[in-house]
Amino acid sequence: MIGGSVGRREATGRGLVYVLEQALHMLGRELRGQRIVVQGFGNVGAVTARLLWRQGCLVVGVGDLSGAIYHPLGLDIAKVERHAAEAGGVAGFPGAEAVGAAELLELPCDVLIPAAVAGQITEANAHRIRAALVLEGANGPTTPEADAILAERGVTVVPDILANAGGVVVSYFEWVQGLQYYFWRESEITTRLQEIMTRAFNRVWSTARAHGCTLRTAALMEAVRRVAEGYRVRGLYP
Repeated sequence: MIGGSVGRREATGRGLVYVLEQALHMLGRELRGQRIVVQGFGNVGAVTARLLWRQGCLVVGVGDLSGAIYHPLGLDIAKVERHAAEAGGVAGFPGAEAVGAAELLELPCDVLIPAAVAGQITEANAHRIRAALVLEGANGPTTPEADAILAERGVTVVPDILANAGGVVVSYFEWVQGLQYYFWRESEITTRLQEIMTRAFNRVWSTARAHGCTLRTAALMEAVRRVAEGYRVRGLYP
């Protein structure tokens, strides 16, 4: 496909939003009005922040390599994006409080979205995370030691292999469109992405409840089960 699929750039962030919406629904909470902190303001973080802001969330903190900013009443993400494009980062955004990179993760919020690099939530800071839910936008942002601490504290962690899979899902859509020699409309992409992400979350949620385990363990169980079932059905191994 020349030019690739429409919606691919936004796919990871959009998938995060779909998963978060379903997670909050299962927890008896609404997306609108949630206080959000996003670490990382690149392809994943900025898109996620923008989509959540448009749906009525209060994005109270964001950060990138230039620095981090905070406003307890919420940031105007459209203006933050314009500022970041002009200034090379979110640091120095007018009207917001400058905070440290470590402090950003520990800000008071409902949902923390680490969408930068690996190893950000560790044994050293997991006790100070104030979010009720961590949505992993980056790969491996939470260390195993921190994961255990968060679970003990009752913090819900939606793991990376589930939460940030929107990008690879739409890459699959791109491959399918190439096979068909046919472009899908963006509305088709987003509808199918939402269906897949919601269905995947529901399976993981059900597995976690059935086995009394974390969502991360449940996601890994589901992954192994599906691969094993595929091998069995195809008769690859006795």
